[in-house]
Amino acid sequence: MKNYGLFINGEWIQSKSGKTFETKNPADGQTLAVFQEGTQEDVGKAVDAAERTFPRWRKFPPPKRGEILLKAAAIMRERKEELGKMVTQEMGKVIAEGKGDVQEAIDFLEYISGEGRRLLGETTPSELPNKLYLTLKQPIGVVGCITPWNFPLAVPCWKLGAALITGNTIVFKPATLTPLCAATLVEIFHQAGLPAGVLNMVTGPAEVVGEAIVQHPNIRAVSFTGSVAAGKDIYAKASRMLKRVGLELGGKNPQIVMDDARIDLAVEGVLFGVFGTAGQRCTATSRLIVQEKVYDELLKNLLARTKALKVGDPLDSAVDVGPVASAEQETKILKYIQIGIEEGAERICGGNKLKGSPYDKGFFITPTIFGAQHGMRITREEIFGPVLSVMKVRDYEEAVKVANDVEYGLSSSIYTGSVNTAFRAMQDLEAGVTYINAPTIGAEVHLPFGGVKNTGNGAREAGTEAIHEFTEIKSVFIDFSGKLQKAQIVE
Repeated sequence: MKNYGLFINGEWIQSKSGKTFETKNPADGQTLAVFQEGTQEDVGKAVDAAERTFPRWRKFPPPKRGEILLKAAAIMRERKEELGKMVTQEMGKVIAEGKGDVQEAIDFLEYISGEGRRLLGETTPSELPNKLYLTLKQPIGVVGCITPWNFPLAVPCWKLGAALITGNTIVFKPATLTPLCAATLVEIFHQAGLPAGVLNMVTGPAEVVGEAIVQHPNIRAVSFTGSVAAGKDIYAKASRMLKRVGLELGGKNPQIVMDDARIDLAVEGVLFGVFGTAGQRCTATSRLIVQEKVYDELLKNLLARTKALKVGDPLDSAVDVGPVASAEQETKILKYIQIGIEEGAERICGGNKLKGSPYDKGFFITPTIFGAQHGMRITREEIFGPVLSVMKVRDYEEAVKVANDVEYGLSSSIYTGSVNTAFRAMQDLEAGVTYINAPTIGAEVHLPFGGVKNTGNGAREAGTEAIHEFTEIKSVFIDFSGKLQKAQIVE
C-alpha cells in the first residue's frame, strides 16, 4: 500500500501534523492508500512555492502551456483503463462511468489546451486619431482549487486545466474521499512537463486545509465545487479579502415529461439521470414532473425498469448501480428516505440499505422512487443519492412553476414532441443548463457549465467561459500620434 505525502514544489513531503488518513473502496472497505493530513503551515509552504514560481510561469508562452496539457491528456488516454478502474475503486461509480470520468478529463484538457493559442482580447477604435485600444487577459496569480469526490478526475481537470493555461499557479485541495485519483493526476501533470511549484497539492480536512486556502492573503482566487453551505461560507470569508471566488454548488434538477413526449425515451433518460453515479451528481435528476395524461403509463414503465437494475460491485460491467461514496453519504440518504416516508410520500420502490454478502462491507442502497407532492422536503432539498420524487402536473405552466420553485438552478430537462414547447422551456426554466429530450446529466466540455440561484455565484466552468474565472482583464491605450491627446475634452 502506498503512503503519499503532500506535493509541494515538485516533491512529495511529509506534513507537519504527523497525522494520516486512509482512502477506502466504498464497495468493500478495502484501504487503497494512505495520505497526510495537511496543516495551515503546509498550505503556507504550498503558497510560497506557487508564489516563487508564478513570475516564471506567467511568462511561459501560452501555446507551450497548452503542449503540457496535451501531453497530460495523452498520458491519461494511454492509461484510461487503469485510471477508470481507480476512479471506480475509490469513488464507487460503475466502471463505464469511471472510464467516462477519465474521458471527460481528457476531453477538457484537449479542449482548453487550444486556449493557449487564443486567449482572445478585444480591439476597439478610439474617438481620437492615431490611437488604438485593446484588452489583454492576464493571470490572477496564486489560486486555490478545492474539488469534490464525485468526479475525482474530471472536475479537477476543469479547474486545474483552465487555471494552468491562463498562467496561474495553484494550491490544490482534493476531496478527502478521493485523494488517490488527485495524487495520480498531479503525477501525470508533472510527468507531462509541468514545472515544479506550478501545481501544489495539500490533502486533509476541509476545516483545516480548505480554511487555510480560503484565508491565506496571498491566494488571490478560490474555485470551489461542493455543498451550498460550504460555498456560502467560502464566499463570505474570501470576499472580505476581495478575492475572486467561483462557486459550483448543489442542484435539485427536474425532468419534465409532457404528454406528447416519447415515453420510452423519457424513461431511459430518467433512469440514467437519477441512478447514474448512484445519484451522486450535482446534475442528477431528483425530480420527475409528469403531465397527468401520461403519468400512469410512464410510472409503470419506470417502475419495471428500476426493479430490473442490478446493484453491486461497480467493477462488474453487468452492474447498473454501485455503492454510494461513504458511510456518511449512506446515512444522509437513508435519513432523507425516512423523511419522505414520514412526510407521507408514497414509497413506490427501493429505499433500503442492502445487507449480507456481497453488500455487507460497502454502502449500497436500492434505487428508490417516491410518489410525492411538490413542497415536501424530498422534492426541495438536495439528497445526492439514488432517490427520485415523481410529481403529477396538469399542464406546461404548472410543470415549469414546480420545476422553478426550488432554491437551486443547475440543470433541467424537458421531454416533448413540440418544438414550440421546447423553445418555451429554453426560456422559462430557471437553470444554467437545459436539455431537450435528454436527461439532466451529460454535459460536454465545450459548453459552459454552472447554475443560477443557490447553485452558484455566476461563475461558469468549461467551454469558452472557463478561462474567465482565472483571468484579469487589462485595458491598454496606445497613442501613436506623437502629441498629447485628451479624450472627452473639447478645446
